[in-house]
Amino acid sequence: MHATMSMFHLICGIWGLLSVSFCTVVDCASCCHPYQFFQQSNRRFEQKTDTFWKFSEEADRWVEVQLPCDLMISGSDGECGKVKNRKKESLDQEHGFDDKKTRLDRKEAKIVAGPLDVVLMPLRKRISLNKMSETSVWVTGESGSIYERFWNGLEWVFAPHDLPISAGHAVAVFIINQMILALSESGNLYEMHLQLGETSQPVWVEFSYTLNQITDNDQEKNSLILMKSGVVSDDGTRGYFCTKNGTLVELDAVESPRWTNHGQPAGANVAAIAVVASKREVVYTISSAGDLYEYDRKSKPSWKKHIWQEKTAKVSPLLPSKGCILHGLSGDHSESLFLLTKEGTLVERRLHQRKWKWVVHGSPEHQTLTSITLALQDESSETFISLFFPTSTGSVFEYQMPKQLGTVPNNQFPGAWGSHEHPLHAKAARGIAGLPLQVGRILFALDDGRLAELHLAGLGGETSGPSVPQNFRRKASTKYVWTILDVPESEGWNAEYCTEERGPRNCMAGTKDESNDSGISSVTGRRKQSQAQNYYLLLGTSGEPNKSSEEYNLPDDWIRSNFRLRLLYEGKSFFLITNDGLVFEYVCIENVWVWLRHDSSSTMNGIVGSYNGSLFMADTFGSLFLREWSDNEIAWRNCTAMRKGRSIVGGQPWDRLPGKARRATTEDSIFFVSKNGRLLQFMVYMREFKWKDCKNPQNVKVASIVDQELFRENIVFVTGRNGRLYQYNKVTDLWHEHYQSQHLILSEFPGTVISPSTKSLSGSLFMLSREGGLVEYQWNTWYGWNWVEHGTPYKGVILVGSPGPSFEGNQLLLIGSDGNVHLRYMDKNAWKWKDCGFPSMGNKIGEAHIGGGVHEEKPVRIDENCASGLNKDQDNLADLNLNCEPKVASTRPIPFSEGSVIFELRDGRLAELQLVEETEWTWSRIIGTPNSLCLENYWIALASS
Repeated sequence: MHATMSMFHLICGIWGLLSVSFCTVVDCASCCHPYQFFQQSNRRFEQKTDTFWKFSEEADRWVEVQLPCDLMISGSDGECGKVKNRKKESLDQEHGFDDKKTRLDRKEAKIVAGPLDVVLMPLRKRISLNKMSETSVWVTGESGSIYERFWNGLEWVFAPHDLPISAGHAVAVFIINQMILALSESGNLYEMHLQLGETSQPVWVEFSYTLNQITDNDQEKNSLILMKSGVVSDDGTRGYFCTKNGTLVELDAVESPRWTNHGQPAGANVAAIAVVASKREVVYTISSAGDLYEYDRKSKPSWKKHIWQEKTAKVSPLLPSKGCILHGLSGDHSESLFLLTKEGTLVERRLHQRKWKWVVHGSPEHQTLTSITLALQDESSETFISLFFPTSTGSVFEYQMPKQLGTVPNNQFPGAWGSHEHPLHAKAARGIAGLPLQVGRILFALDDGRLAELHLAGLGGETSGPSVPQNFRRKASTKYVWTILDVPESEGWNAEYCTEERGPRNCMAGTKDESNDSGISSVTGRRKQSQAQNYYLLLGTSGEPNKSSEEYNLPDDWIRSNFRLRLLYEGKSFFLITNDGLVFEYVCIENVWVWLRHDSSSTMNGIVGSYNGSLFMADTFGSLFLREWSDNEIAWRNCTAMRKGRSIVGGQPWDRLPGKARRATTEDSIFFVSKNGRLLQFMVYMREFKWKDCKNPQNVKVASIVDQELFRENIVFVTGRNGRLYQYNKVTDLWHEHYQSQHLILSEFPGTVISPSTKSLSGSLFMLSREGGLVEYQWNTWYGWNWVEHGTPYKGVILVGSPGPSFEGNQLLLIGSDGNVHLRYMDKNAWKWKDCGFPSMGNKIGEAHIGGGVHEEKPVRIDENCASGLNKDQDNLADLNLNCEPKVASTRPIPFSEGSVIFELRDGRLAELQLVEETEWTWSRIIGTPNSLCLENYWIALASS
């Protein structure tokens, strides 16, 4: 955006230099057209605006400058006039398919006094809604995924239909004569085929073999045609596509698929297809300049331009987007084409008695319309026709018109605008048309990636199927209500995909679950009432942090105590940062465990992430360094020195769940926390490194990352320095605050995920409160989100440091203020505590004394070649137990294998705790480190040898 604005300012400046005399004050966002500079060389200064703007780096947008006084008022007394309070308006609104940044309309009629910002929704370019049948709706999400919302006879379920990774992101889905086609962001079409076999599965096949068969009416070469958008005819037999080079292409699928290139209007292009008028076999298109064109293959010439009459004031060019058409509105054989302008107003192109006419309907006061949705009508009872419009601020407005205009004076529409606002804590997606499901039910896409149904009270909603209740007509209501619908994890949400197993979520036919419970019990042993739609509180971004968020700052040793240890290869290698900032690796080489020192150009403070065998470390200044292999050598790269790089204070706590591999995607990233409390995204896929500032929740600094995409794909959970839980959706770039009671204040430490099953999204985030108690934030399909406070192991003992790793989907290791390790585990649907103690040195390092008993060392589940050499380097350490403190330090532990954990002791040594069976944990060995004074003599002897 910065580059775009800079180029725009440069162009404005060039025009100013070329003019004979230019204005003293130039607002480039509202400057004169270029030809006006040359019309009059002696034109006088004319004040165009009394509003001043500045670009806020913090808010990443233009904001209005609040002047100390009104500079436009002159007076001999020198006193300032009263300053009008105006809404701050964002200038990042996009118009049309050209993605040009243009000025927000600031006519006097649209300036409103008020204390709040007018927040414009971003333009979502990948979202689309398509109704395949009464029981099937296909959706492309902002993530580029495709999913189907299907009624299985019992409930609505979701089925994934993603394109292959090589195809890229999907932006639309079409059904043409029983062919299902998907359009990728790159402009290619894919057709769904049913792959026959033991289990018949649908697959996407590139629909490119027909492109070479396109009939070219303009005699131009069509070696490669990439599609931009498309519209299907009312009878479903033809598809019309707008290509990326601005031409109109038709796919006729009546018999065999046949393509025809209809070219483009003379001197113009096809930026969008507005409407396909099936009755007249005419296609209406809109150019990037905002002009309306009509294509009729039966007329000569085929392309005609609809112009504004001289007596009619043209309000604004048309917005290249889809419109709608109504027949018989102005009389028999009349045709009304409804379109939007780039200013966000509604206009009509009316054909009546073979005469065309433009009618301007305008827009609701202070609103900018972004898309049109024609509601389904009850032909027998309703006397009005309704159009629905999402606005640039995320609300939905309705425009009612009488079915017959003969009863209206002068054949004009009354101004019947009504607002349906938006769902609670959510906004409608800008520029995305709604999808009529049936009379009184419309599906809208939300800006946060979810769906919402606007429906009449008593009709529709999440549990309502496609059929209309028999008694609805008698109890019908004219009041519309909102119902938010969850969507799959690909968009960062909680809806689970359907299954082939018999039950209510079967992909074909749902059956009632006869069991009394879902199999997932609440930890409190009782059901909690769902607070529907209130879990997520919509927030703004950035802003100046308030004083309350500054009251609790991170301690100086925060990064070292939480990121001193990092696992590189399971059971084979992990890294340690010493108190002096040196980097050591504990690795198995030829069946022998040794410490290797890795020299670095800077003093390191912590290891904040790993990816594909590379480690990310932060030095004492907060600079981020990448340690990687390059041509069989270790190389260091300063990532903070890259473009838009920042200094950091923390990173993601865990790289993956134990025993679960992480799936690589083209959006692979690692998240960090900056020194000023903002969330940073560092993209690492294919080594195409790139920084992105994800900002922070409004007025709150980020303290730490609780979890990055292990609990929810595309979601980063963080805690604010105010002790509240927030989440960032990397698909939509939106922040949400999670509902949390006022008395519950979270600590600044990272969290841990427990997921009982990889086939379900049910699971929990475990965190610590500032009082040192264990807190669980649990999600399951039946109860939604629930907060559970587990407290502390004993009276007088609190939990310190970060929660340790989880195992078996029901066990969590934590460190107590007494220096012991405590296990929180589930036994027969009830949570229990167990004290695992701390390791103590006896006659042999490798034995452990816990609760007075000696436990024989068990084999560690690590690499078999290295297991035999675990204790060879420990026999010489038996008598070197001076200055040793075997209790466990508050340093965040790391998993070493699927059944073992590495802890740091208070004397700087490391100790391994091993799972032997079910919930039985034993200390298996103590590892001397370069960081420990306990074995100082050993390291001196080792260095001298």
